[in-house]
Amino acid sequence: MTLRRRFTFFTIFWLIFILILFNIFVYLFVIKITIRSEDQLLTNKVNILLEDPRILDASQLSNSELLRDFYNISELIRIVDPGGRIVNSQGSDSELLALKPNFTTQHDTGMFFLDGRRVLYMRVPLYMGSEVIGTLELYRKLTLLDSYLQVLVIALTITSIGAILFAIFGTYWFTSRLTSPIQHMVQTMREIDRSGKLRQIELAQRDQSAELLQLARAFNQMIDRLDRTFERQKQFVADASHELKTPLTVISSYAGMLKRWGRDDANIRDEAIDAISKEAQRLQNLTKSMLQLAQAEQEDWLNLENFNLVQLADETADMLHMTFQRMIRVHTGKQGIRMIGDKDKIRQLLVILLDNAIKYSKDPIDITLSANKGVIRISVSDKGMGIPEAEIPYLFERFYRVDGARSRSTGGVGLGLSIAKRIVELHEGQIDVFSKLGQGTTISIALPQRK
Repeated sequence: MTLRRRFTFFTIFWLIFILILFNIFVYLFVIKITIRSEDQLLTNKVNILLEDPRILDASQLSNSELLRDFYNISELIRIVDPGGRIVNSQGSDSELLALKPNFTTQHDTGMFFLDGRRVLYMRVPLYMGSEVIGTLELYRKLTLLDSYLQVLVIALTITSIGAILFAIFGTYWFTSRLTSPIQHMVQTMREIDRSGKLRQIELAQRDQSAELLQLARAFNQMIDRLDRTFERQKQFVADASHELKTPLTVISSYAGMLKRWGRDDANIRDEAIDAISKEAQRLQNLTKSMLQLAQAEQEDWLNLENFNLVQLADETADMLHMTFQRMIRVHTGKQGIRMIGDKDKIRQLLVILLDNAIKYSKDPIDITLSANKGVIRISVSDKGMGIPEAEIPYLFERFYRVDGARSRSTGGVGLGLSIAKRIVELHEGQIDVFSKLGQGTTISIALPQRK
């Protein structure tokens, strides 16, 4: 069942249920108010009759003028003696006159149905001194009430049917407008699935609810993110293909040279073997970096633990010092800065930043560590050639190099800073670059300490 039909049926069901309860309430309320009003009229009439001194005299109970002034159409007023005989009566309704007289010493009032008509009655004992000399009976047909109730039932029925019909058409129209954007989204998704081309949903804001606008914006944001992801993937494939093409071309060229002349010329053979070895190593580094970057895209890439950042920085600096014979100094105001993070990934981050500093500078490299108000700051500074200010925003893009030839000569593939940025993002941190040409570069990282 569609959402439109479900919403329509649900609305109609609850409307009918509410109308039934409302109609019952109105019907019973009208009956109660009317009967209370009629009962008050009978009570007032009885009180007036009891004020007449003749009704308290047994010899005057049969006086025909006693009840004449109080008689109305559709009423019966009579006095019954202790023997159950009618001694005085005023009334013209044959059904009421046929009612059996009832002598009682108790005040009694109520209502009963006579041939489908409501009849209100009241019985009041008459006293002369302390002796009960008779019973005053009053009967009143509620003919007008029954007529009003018939009209009320017809009016409530017509208005209820009209309200239901109006609700059916109104709900169907409203649900059509409500589900139209959803159907438009479904159609857009099907077109995307059929054509393979991403497209956003266009909605007129003045005609849609806030929830639908939020849904449309979320859908468009998802499409925009997918579009950017696909573009990055295309760019990544194109860049990777370009990066792989160069070493493969070199290897292929030198392999052909070896095949043609390398057997007889030792110099050509040695040159070709050396070039093929270097390009093969470059391919290995490039493949390793691409695999690391692919792993970094996973959300569950981190293995969190509690470790000493100062100790980790010292170990990394000593390792690279032994490897490259370069001075790397660690500066910190504390002997131990503990943080919760992925120890191996933070070590990889430091290696990437220090490796770049080693490649592009000859002076000592400084690592500065500090912790303040739950934020750990790491900065790696060198006194190298620096980076042009216009190039800084592009440093973290994949395969980007400030100077391609220079990067190839140092063995770089342009993926290190992309991996570093991803490591910082997964630790919910921030990375910034400060550099001036001829003065050096500082890369600053802020990470939550997560004690």
